[in-house]
Amino acid sequence: MSLTWPWALAALLAFPLLLGYRWWLRRRRRRETVRVSNITLIRAALPGRSLWRRRIPIWLFAAGLVVLAGGAARPQASVPVPSNSASILLAMDVSASMCSTDVPPNRLSAAQEAARTFVEELDDGTRIGLVTFSAIAGLLVEPTTDKDVLLAAIADLKTSRGTAIGQAILTSVDAISEINPDVPPTGVEAPPPAGDSGEYEPETIVVLTDGRNTQGVDPITAASEAAARKVRVYTIGFGSSEPAPSVCSREQISGDAAFRGDGMGPFGGFGRGGRYQQIDEDTLTEVADMTGGEYFQAENADALTEVLLDLPSSITLQRENVEITAWFALVGALLVLGGLGLAQWWQRPVVVPPALAPSPPAPPPPPPPSETPPDNTVWKRG
Repeated sequence: MSLTWPWALAALLAFPLLLGYRWWLRRRRRRETVRVSNITLIRAALPGRSLWRRRIPIWLFAAGLVVLAGGAARPQASVPVPSNSASILLAMDVSASMCSTDVPPNRLSAAQEAARTFVEELDDGTRIGLVTFSAIAGLLVEPTTDKDVLLAAIADLKTSRGTAIGQAILTSVDAISEINPDVPPTGVEAPPPAGDSGEYEPETIVVLTDGRNTQGVDPITAASEAAARKVRVYTIGFGSSEPAPSVCSREQISGDAAFRGDGMGPFGGFGRGGRYQQIDEDTLTEVADMTGGEYFQAENADALTEVLLDLPSSITLQRENVEITAWFALVGALLVLGGLGLAQWWQRPVVVPPALAPSPPAPPPPPPPSETPPDNTVWKRG
């Protein structure tokens, strides 16, 4: 939590001032105490007031002042909020191992179907870009909200030789730099982060692969570039560890893979053996951890679809500093009003029963009659 106006914390001086005022008020009450002749009867008539009843109102009032003073400093908290400018770069592995049939009909077809569902289910305002990688990585579709363009590109994916996971991450970072000026491209040194604030850019990279890096930049090096730019990378390991034949159709094989003799026939068709590539889970997990993302494992088509559909709930939530002054003001006002209310209720004036009330003073006796006889002399005019 941070403070916009930290100097406003000077209002906390109200707390010791309140304690001083209470001390002065108690001394004044002692000086104005009325002495009575029979204090035992007065004590018996008054209701009992425990010590905590006398202290709770003043402490509630003081706590309210402290909270209100904290609110005056305009505190801000880092909270997850929906991002309206989220963009997702989906980097899909199209290496030859994606023809493996351990996930029927093969890994590539299952990944295409899951990617289509992912695109169709996303909000219309979310931009999606498509990066494919085998021996090299390339931006197939720039981040866009046009789902038809994305679906057409996903349907036309073709396999090729090699797996360049690190290069796919760098290509995705460069694509993000084209739409977000706060993200420098990979050829430019990223500025040092302004503290570990936990804030990331709204753009996110999702890497879907079934193997390990075989060519190009090391994925850990590429992840450090993404982390320096506060770009999160989510990684998905797709496929099982069970050997299975490699089967791809003619449409799923690019020209450079037609005559490799790596288990696929010259016309796509059926492969000649059981081959698979072990997923490098350690590297994929480290890449995700370095960039603030997460690693997922999907052994079949249903699991992959579920992982992709669950991603938007994490991707489209960004941590931002939100001012929470209103909450401080509300809590402080409730504490102050609670303290005043309890003080008025528990310390309301006590009515002394008439039997114990002191009798009014007797009126003074009338003055005694004068002893001088009245003058009854009658004067007559002569």
